[in-house]
Amino acid sequence: MKTFMPKQADVQPKWWVVDATGIPLGRLASQVAAVLRGKNKPTYTPNADMGDFVVVINCDKVVLTGNKLNQKIYKYHTLFPGGLKEIGYDKLMRERSDFVVERAVKGMLPKNTLGKHMQKKLRTYKGAEHPHQAQNPEVLKIKGGRE
Repeated sequence: MKTFMPKQADVQPKWWVVDATGIPLGRLASQVAAVLRGKNKPTYTPNADMGDFVVVINCDKVVLTGNKLNQKIYKYHTLFPGGLKEIGYDKLMRERSDFVVERAVKGMLPKNTLGKHMQKKLRTYKGAEHPHQAQNPEVLKIKGGRE
């Protein structure tokens, strides 16, 4: 028997749209990352970008469970001496909720060049409108979210 190895040219990526209303952030990020990697396809190959494009809408309505909204802190460094900055997730969710979803999905993708290519196929929007209607995205149901 020969092992089937799909080639990049054989891949026809689909477009998916996810409504993040009322879905916990981690659950949303893990399932979106799986689709970006292509793990939902029978032709999944770890060393190739077999994933699809994902559009996440209503990022401002994603849920942080427990007391994370008040306790969780986003930290970054400006690369200047003493440049450690901290922002609480309550402020971050108000101002840049699409960034919060992007960062959560990024943490669940591979930390290499292939992961960077996968990350570019994610589009996040705060509201319900998105400019990708021409790609005819299908609705992706998130398991464990609201029904």
